[in-house]
Amino acid sequence: MRILVVVEGTHDIEFLTRISTLLHAEQPALPDLAAMEGSGELIFLPIGGYPRAWIRRLAPLQLAEFHLYDGESPPETEQREEMVAQINRRPRCSAVLTRKRSLENYLHPRAIEAVANISPEFGDQDCVASEVAQRVFDSRHDDYCWERLDRRPRVKLRNRAKHWLNTSAVEEMTVSLLQERDPDGEIISWLETIGQLAETA
Repeated sequence: MRILVVVEGTHDIEFLTRISTLLHAEQPALPDLAAMEGSGELIFLPIGGYPRAWIRRLAPLQLAEFHLYDGESPPETEQREEMVAQINRRPRCSAVLTRKRSLENYLHPRAIEAVANISPEFGDQDCVASEVAQRVFDSRHDDYCWERLDRRPRVKLRNRAKHWLNTSAVEEMTVSLLQERDPDGEIISWLETIGQLAETA
């Protein structure tokens, strides 16, 4: 049997597979999501920005489900909390919201600096991809600044940053850097839940 891991986008999959491999090497009891996906034990389902449509849609498959959604900002947060509560009322289903804005907020600035040679500054609720894209752009252009860019090139640069943040920057993370960014062990708790659900699948 399989477990479905429902996330908002493909970047989330890139982050989770890499960070779980890192943590599994340190704590073998935690699942390695990349290995589970490779063996067919786990299926990632990136659903885009409409999680409400998926509250019950997967129920007929009768598979264990783990849903992970960005916390977002109010009033969206409250709406998502209600959605998560509805999913959690279903058998063999677990849903959580990230306490930070998105998965990129769990990255350590040093991991980002190792990839892009910038020193980013961001809080738990900031858009990391925007902050990083702007710093990279400004560091490479002495005669032109981010504020003068039109919306379309900004979006393109932000999406490019989002890709390497969730791949190359995650690969620069260590367990100790993650502990600094996630002292409450949120990510570990997600992996533990996935492991427990997989056993019931």
